[in-house]
Amino acid sequence: MTLSKRKLGIQGLEVSAIGLGCMGTSQSYGPADEGESIATLHRAIDLGCTFFDTAENYGPFANEELLGRAFKGRRAQVVIATKFGSRIKGNRIVGTDSRPEHIHEAVDGCLRRLGTDYIDLLYQHRVDRAVPIEEVAGTVGDLVTQGKVRFFGLSEAGVANIRPGTKRRKYLEENVAAESVQLDLAQMKMLDDALAPGKVSGRRYADWIMATIDR
Repeated sequence: MTLSKRKLGIQGLEVSAIGLGCMGTSQSYGPADEGESIATLHRAIDLGCTFFDTAENYGPFANEELLGRAFKGRRAQVVIATKFGSRIKGNRIVGTDSRPEHIHEAVDGCLRRLGTDYIDLLYQHRVDRAVPIEEVAGTVGDLVTQGKVRFFGLSEAGVANIRPGTKRRKYLEENVAAESVQLDLAQMKMLDDALAPGKVSGRRYADWIMATIDR
């Protein structure tokens, strides 16, 4: 079985049309079973699902380590997205931190845990109000130049940051390959205004979802 591919953004990142969020293999949904989790990841690859999403937060750290073990010897078959931007003390997330020096430190940790020398898609997990997104993107751009990262993404950056007609929107269109958003009804209403139909890869939302929105 082979899934179709989709391109995210305008920079050339291509992923399987269906991806697998991996958080639940390490937390949130009951006791984790590593053998079952790795078997699931391998089965996903066999079915053509090769886009996997993780984060330093998940565990924390344990989920990236799991993917590192699961994808050993299969790295060329998968596209890995992970996320930075949290301040973690012990096993607790205590805030955001997207200072340039912390981004470099976090990415080195991600690479080590994932057992790879590059990250396909690196998201800022949450906006750090103390650090402009443009500065964050510039730091990740340096990591792209170094070969540690292929593409930069934003996770739940908020509709205000992607509205058309702003200098920030133009900058993000040129520098961000993907935006991960939470699709509750309120967010979808705002995104429907913020994202032009021609900018969306494939169908925007399922018909039953759109039927619930007052347009």
